[in-house]
Amino acid sequence: MAKPIKIIQKTELTEEQKKMHSLENLLSGVAQNKDSLLETLNLIQELHDSGIMDALGSLLKAKEKATKIAVGQLTRQPVTNMINNAMAAGGILTELDPETTNKLAKSLTAGLKKAEQGLKADSKLGLFDLMKVLKDPDINRALGFGFNLLKGMGEGLKE
Repeated sequence: MAKPIKIIQKTELTEEQKKMHSLENLLSGVAQNKDSLLETLNLIQELHDSGIMDALGSLLKAKEKATKIAVGQLTRQPVTNMINNAMAAGGILTELDPETTNKLAKSLTAGLKKAEQGLKADSKLGLFDLMKVLKDPDINRALGFGFNLLKGMGEGLKE
């Protein structure tokens, strides 16, 4: 019968062996990622040649001053207005039905094309033409949509 193991000897690596092991791992990683490393080096060289690396280095050295300037620019009234307007527009867009928005956008595109054709034709519109056009179901639908839009906007402005 075999004797039970009572002592476990742990082999500890010396500092030199640890460094050699790390270096071997690094070389193995470099060999496995040769193409991507070469592309990265080419990219860095291009950035250096174009002067972007120098600009980034200067920006990092002057990071405190650059941060103050950036914060100063971002807190200006026009910028805060733009941010607030963008947030309000985003809020409006979250409330709209995407299908309706898509339909409206396509209708607007078709309307703009038709309007451009009308501009090229350069024909004059008389009073009788207006009355005749009001009977057109497409125009009547667009006018109804517009009046309902104006009605809704007016109700919203009342609040």
